Amino acid sequence: QVRLVESGGGLVQAGGSLRLSCAASGGIVSRAAMAWYRQAPGKRRELVAAIASGGTTNYEDSVKGRFTISRDSAKNTVYLQMNSLKPEDTAVYYCNAKGTAALNPYEFWGQGTQVTVSS
Repeated sequence: QVRLVESGGGLVQAGGSLRLSCAASGGIVSRAAMAWYRQAPGKRRELVAAIASGGTTNYEDSVKGRFTISRDSAKNTVYLQMNSLKPEDTAVYYCNAKGTAALNPYEFWGQGTQVTVSS
């Protein structure tokens, strides 16, 4: 069973920065498509940023130019660097891993980390 553990959330003023980390077990970071999602109160969970096993990244439009997803396969960790934070970035941020193993699809979620941006 793969375990994803997020950290790095907290309270920050608008314009500030945070770096989220997602520590994964099982060496999955180098094999799976890794992503960060977020869910604000009363809203649906949305994709924020993703990095494919080949390294291709994509971002939700509102975070382009402000957020950067990266991974360190040696540390089995995925990061989300968040700069120029805005109050609307306030949400619980979740790490996600998705892929296939022996033709069987899998998907795992972390428990989430709260990010609060004050105006």
